[in-house]
Amino acid sequence: MRLHEKVAVITGAASGIGEASARRFVEEGCNVVIGDIQQERGQALADELGESAIFVLSDVTREEDVALLIDTAVENFGKLDIMFNNAGIVGATGPIDQVIAEEWSATLAIMLNGVFFGLKHAARVMKPQGFGSIISMSSSCGIFGGQGPHAYTAAKHAVVGLTKNCAADLGPSGIRVNALAPGMMATELSANAMTGDFSDIESAREKIAATSPLKNRAGTALDVANAALFLASDESGYTSGHVLTTDAGVTSGATADGLKFSDYQPMMREAGRTGL
Repeated sequence: MRLHEKVAVITGAASGIGEASARRFVEEGCNVVIGDIQQERGQALADELGESAIFVLSDVTREEDVALLIDTAVENFGKLDIMFNNAGIVGATGPIDQVIAEEWSATLAIMLNGVFFGLKHAARVMKPQGFGSIISMSSSCGIFGGQGPHAYTAAKHAVVGLTKNCAADLGPSGIRVNALAPGMMATELSANAMTGDFSDIESAREKIAATSPLKNRAGTALDVANAALFLASDESGYTSGHVLTTDAGVTSGATADGLKFSDYQPMMREAGRTGL
């Protein structure tokens, strides 16, 4: 098993990508501390996963809550191998001249400050022990613009920058720092944004699949969980400062229409001439 006897903290792990990651990590032999503000769902997941999982009610906008997650991992399992800063929301929306300042601040408190707290307190434990893998959730919106709300996009770009800086900072201590950048995935979060019903994941999946560069294929929470598993495991032992996309190639310019100029014709030359 790829995470045999490793210990992970996952924020926002009661649902969506966090839940899928918690399940996947436990399948691979990991002990997991599940952090979330969703108490019933988080506790139910921990109960289902058994002795390998502990749920801690936590709000990533509160530094003391994030610190408690890390301390719980060490107190119960003896160490911290993996920190997955996953918690997130869509947050403030609308044109820039209509964004409410309080909603902007609340969005960044979750999407950026929560990641900062996770990095800070994971490093606090990992530096003395001399190893660890920290993974933070960015997005395709953190790589290019025009795809999401302003606060969300700003936070996800910031996560990329923070990841690269912390990789440089923590590398000498044996700690790897990477980020994930999913595109639009078939999860509760996207279902709510696309259909107004967070539980209608199937409709979201159909909408995403219709425009995916990979024919009839929508991304899922499990796709991102598997990417997180790679970054968490020793298989990525020489990977740090990297942003791993799970977006079917969208950030490289791929579209459902395929490649322009994909049909053969004689080579185009100067002044309308063609051929060799």
